[in-house]
Amino acid sequence: MKTLRNAIAAAALAVVSAVTLFGGPAAAVAGAQAYAPIPAGDYKIDPAHSYIGFAVRHLEINWVEGRFKDFEGTIHYDEKDVTKSSVEFTAKVASVDTEVEARDKHLRTADFFDAEKFPTMTFKSLNVERKGPNDYFMHGELTMKGVTKHVQFPFHIAGAVKDPWGNTRFGVEAQTKINRRDFGINYGNAFAGGGLDVGNEVNITLRLEALKPEPKPAGR
Repeated sequence: MKTLRNAIAAAALAVVSAVTLFGGPAAAVAGAQAYAPIPAGDYKIDPAHSYIGFAVRHLEINWVEGRFKDFEGTIHYDEKDVTKSSVEFTAKVASVDTEVEARDKHLRTADFFDAEKFPTMTFKSLNVERKGPNDYFMHGELTMKGVTKHVQFPFHIAGAVKDPWGNTRFGVEAQTKINRRDFGINYGNAFAGGGLDVGNEVNITLRLEALKPEPKPAGR
């Protein structure tokens, strides 16, 4: 009987350890986050914890992904009416990174982004539509390679939280699609049987962390 009790205890301990290590109910409860209302004001996009990425179809069989590593932006958040909020960001085209240096060099040429002539791409919001409690559509103007086009981003807001240094942060996730040829990026060839070696449709993914520094006490 003692051996049986010891075996049961050991099994129970193993189950608890597995739940904790591999994200079962106990871990989920421990990691639950109760978000606070997002305070109004101006926030900076934190590039160290944000991502501006894209994906393009290659040879009609796979997706090649990349991102821009050097960017900055601001979010003006209206606590009383989120639809009155606004966003602006600028990315340096030369910071494009697909993890293949030869391809990145080609992307910086006039075949694609022409980084020397058009060093930045920008986005400036025009208006926001509410689609749900935390879901919205942002309409704005994207400028790339000297061409400005209207685009819309469905986006979701998560937050707010206080970071370990007392600053307020919230998150934004957004996805959209654009046609690269609308912006004068025309490099590529059609296959005789149909399709393209470089796809026209570009999937854009934004994962942004907005930061509002905690005001310093007077006298410091």
